[in-house]
Amino acid sequence: MRAFTFVPCLTLAAWLGAVQAQTLPAPPQRVVQLSASASMDVPNDWLTLAFSTTREGADAGAVQSALRQALDAALVEARKVAKPGQVEVRAGNLSVYPRYTAKGAIGGWQGSTELLVEGRDMGAISQLVPRINSMSIARVAYSLSREAREQVESEVGARAIERYKGRAGEITRQFGFSRWSLREVQVQTDTPPVGMPVLMRAKAMAAPADESLPVEPGRGQVTATISGSVQME
Repeated sequence: MRAFTFVPCLTLAAWLGAVQAQTLPAPPQRVVQLSASASMDVPNDWLTLAFSTTREGADAGAVQSALRQALDAALVEARKVAKPGQVEVRAGNLSVYPRYTAKGAIGGWQGSTELLVEGRDMGAISQLVPRINSMSIARVAYSLSREAREQVESEVGARAIERYKGRAGEITRQFGFSRWSLREVQVQTDTPPVGMPVLMRAKAMAAPADESLPVEPGRGQVTATISGSVQME
């Protein structure tokens, strides 16, 4: 007769749990989450001017053709001031969609198109306003150019890092420890564009044909935020 040995399931489960507990790393101790930020105000050097127009009619092809004519006429004037690195011109979306009646049938067609002009030469861009008659101003925004933003982000990021290090040292001392080490860190920069108020846009669109758009770039703000965790020792 053969003899069999049985190991109780409860004992085996306890043994496996003990082995796993020995292999799992201990949870981190004396870890604190921190964040610090720094900001800098700088003059905006980039102007984005958007022109747009709408057309409607009974025939989709006719609406599209009218939109194309309006866009082409605006492009002719915009390309006269286009300069690489100073004034950039590009056509935006051109879309045509149906208008439905109360009974759900197509009662006509409506569409819109857009022209974007942007760059550093704000004077040249602003002078386009009285010259483009086939489209109206849709929006105006001032911001930092990519080169200016990258230059400022480096300095602002360095300030935020120093503030983060100073706060880490201060909190470490307040908790009674002598030093700290960095565990993980994230760096984020933000440069929101500055839009022209709606009232000012209305005045610009209603200006006489011989007046250019008033240029008021103002100042933008570049912010860098450092967040992460440190180990106090």
